[in-house]
Amino acid sequence: MSFTSLGLSAPILKAITEQGYDTPSPIQAQAIPAVLAGDDVMAAAQTGTGKTAGFTLPILELLSKGQSAKANQARALILTPTRELAAQISESVENYGKNLSLKSTVVFGGVKINPQMTRLRGGVDILVATPGRLLDLYQQRAVNFKQLEILVLDEADRMLDMGFLRDIKKILAVLPKQRQNLLFSATFSPDIRELAKGLVNNPVEISVSPKNTTAETVEQLVYPVDKNKKAPLLIHLIKTHNWQQVIVFMKTKHGANKLTKQLEAQGINAAAIHGNKSQGARTKALANFKDGTVNVLVATDIAARGLDIDQLPQVVNFELPNVPEDYVHRIGRTGRAGASGQAVSLVCADEIDLLNDVQHVIQTHLDREIVEGFTPVHPLPESRKLKPLKSGKPKKTKSAKFDHKDGQRSGDNARGHKPTGKNRRHTGNTSNNNSANKPGGNRRRVNNSATK
Repeated sequence: MSFTSLGLSAPILKAITEQGYDTPSPIQAQAIPAVLAGDDVMAAAQTGTGKTAGFTLPILELLSKGQSAKANQARALILTPTRELAAQISESVENYGKNLSLKSTVVFGGVKINPQMTRLRGGVDILVATPGRLLDLYQQRAVNFKQLEILVLDEADRMLDMGFLRDIKKILAVLPKQRQNLLFSATFSPDIRELAKGLVNNPVEISVSPKNTTAETVEQLVYPVDKNKKAPLLIHLIKTHNWQQVIVFMKTKHGANKLTKQLEAQGINAAAIHGNKSQGARTKALANFKDGTVNVLVATDIAARGLDIDQLPQVVNFELPNVPEDYVHRIGRTGRAGASGQAVSLVCADEIDLLNDVQHVIQTHLDREIVEGFTPVHPLPESRKLKPLKSGKPKKTKSAKFDHKDGQRSGDNARGHKPTGKNRRHTGNTSNNNSANKPGGNRRRVNNSATK
């Protein structure tokens, strides 16, 4: 299948070709025709599957055939949880729509609001926004939705996790009832299905990856190591393997800053990205990482979703996450769109419970290897035997503290409406397989058989 068979016009096809793509991903092949047909869509797709193009391309096609937006109006609204993701979606809209006479803009917090109000004054066809800043603009009458035709909730599960449900409810209350709704989420959790009941109407339901699975192209490996040797081991790995582009995940902003200084002291170009950084600093760090000025991006989980970096080779879990599902989203930074990648976790003995939780969620025992010179004084215990995941309500996990500067808001229920459509339809579901990583270097394999 090619993009030419999906019903997209010549200007959009030209832009796709200029971006270097010729074959749609599974999510694109299924979502684009459904959106073009005017259906509501509820899609489960893990990060890196090409879902952004799955909704931006057909939205551009639909809007190109209608009337332009009037002053302070938006014809399509794309809601997303983080500033970085909003900026990247906006960039995709601009790239794919550059041969069309459509206007778009992006609004998010952390920067001055007046320039955003100015851009909205003439009206925009596509508005990409984070919920909090959008509400601020609406309350100041800088934007109106009488012309709204399409609503997109992207990373819906992440928005619920971050407590945006109350804001979403407020936004839905001021939107026209007659609209097309598109909901994209990494999983169809019970909370997401509850949200969908009041949002999408008889949707085309698409699932291109099983719940909480990791990409087949990501090779995963655990390095057992004492806690106080994690930074020296990371420096050793970066220098030994000449890693040029790697994201390192930390639990805390303080830890991210401390590790960044340790890396820089060893001559490694590094930058931290988290909620205490200004939007300008975060944007600069990401840009420098993409262009190679910075080799190591040290991030808290704010960056676990939405950072669109082509062919990222390595992701390192310096610390395992408290919420095991976040492991899937962290390592989703690599192995994107069919490219191969490596996900390395530095795990100390104290983290065995977190490791067991991760392995339970992904239903895989991760291979372990000890790097010569870093044999832990406190050995990492054996993993426990895997038990099948229970269906229904997800297992409760230790809750992570969400930082208000990273976008936390309190939650409630949200509702929206759309006129009656076609019966719900289910489309393809691909299978998944995991493989273990062997990045090379001096190390020995450790037998990791599960305890009986």
